[in-house]
Amino acid sequence: MIADATTTLRIERRFEAAPERVFDAWLDPRIAGAWLFTTEASEAHGVELDGRVGGRWTITDRRGGQDYEAIGEYLVIDRPRRLVFSFGMPQFSPDLCRVTVEIEADGAGCRLRLTQDPVPPVDHDAAKRGWAEMFDSLAARLNGSL
Repeated sequence: MIADATTTLRIERRFEAAPERVFDAWLDPRIAGAWLFTTEASEAHGVELDGRVGGRWTITDRRGGQDYEAIGEYLVIDRPRRLVFSFGMPQFSPDLCRVTVEIEADGAGCRLRLTQDPVPPVDHDAAKRGWAEMFDSLAARLNGSL
């Protein structure tokens, strides 16, 4: 395998919530701070979102006494259909990837499609698990069970 090979991660998830609620959960600091780039093991969580095209975002999550920082910039904001942002974790790599979130109505809820590109193959499964856990947390919050 080539050392710098990368791959695209695609995840689809259905939510029992209106597209607008799911979309807003990505840009509202109060809601995003409860699920985005955090886990149940979080000791502290900081969120700074400048929710406009060209606006930067930073989320810092403390786990096991260590800070994990996720950063990026909003590239496309088309409420409630499409959100595109750059994403990186500087403590692991100086590289940024692109995350595209597409949301469409589906009955009483909506369907979310996330694409992250590139993802190094070695990180693909971990990234997929991470997004799945975050989406579980988002679904619980949208349904009022957390």
